[in-house]
Amino acid sequence: MRSRKAQKLDLQAEYPCPCRRNGTLVPIALTEAFGCNRCQQIFVVQEEGYLLEQLSTHYPYKRVWYWTGQQWRLDHSVLSNHYLPLATMLFGVGMFVLLLAILQPPSSLGMFLRLLTVAAVALLFLVVFWLSCRR
Repeated sequence: MRSRKAQKLDLQAEYPCPCRRNGTLVPIALTEAFGCNRCQQIFVVQEEGYLLEQLSTHYPYKRVWYWTGQQWRLDHSVLSNHYLPLATMLFGVGMFVLLLAILQPPSSLGMFLRLLTVAAVALLFLVVFWLSCRR
């Protein structure tokens, strides 16, 4: 059974490339970085030697891996940094709808439909924001 715990990276060792399986990561002299001999990507060691971060990337968010001793695994804890903006936007939308309801209580069907429309539009913005954070 393979271990899923992150192992500390040895800066003098060679590892397989996390992007392409046929490449090899070679240490770059006098730095805490590795370079792939096949795809020419540069990777920097982060988090006290436990994580490997891809420097130049085409992805909107940085890709980070950890070494299990036998293979690279994507580190998904980096994605948790995007939950704060999402929670802030959700809180703001909720406060906006609540403020709108307090200022003009829904005494008629027209006001209720207006509040429902505002809530639907706010939910739509929230979904679009969430999808943009995922990419």
